[in-house]
Amino acid sequence: MEKARAHLYIDGRVQGVFYRYFTRELAESLGLKGWVRNLRDGRVEVLLEGEKGLIEKVIKGCYTGPPGARVSNIEVTWETFIGDQEGFSIRY
Repeated sequence: MEKARAHLYIDGRVQGVFYRYFTRELAESLGLKGWVRNLRDGRVEVLLEGEKGLIEKVIKGCYTGPPGARVSNIEVTWETFIGDQEGFSIRY
């Protein structure tokens, strides 16, 4: 079980459609840690930590998103696992 950390920047219609809540529920259901937040430029930013295969499942789910979302691109940066996250939160 390889531990990993991924930073995502999600473009498209991802604000005002409960995207952050969708992401939190998906990540928590898989036991991942990190956070999600809206950016001023209209994107959503996500930090995920945990088992790499589970992070990949969240990334796949993020391409679909909740009803009403339309994802045009997800920029993924893989980083070294740190283990400094507690739970999964929505940042404001």
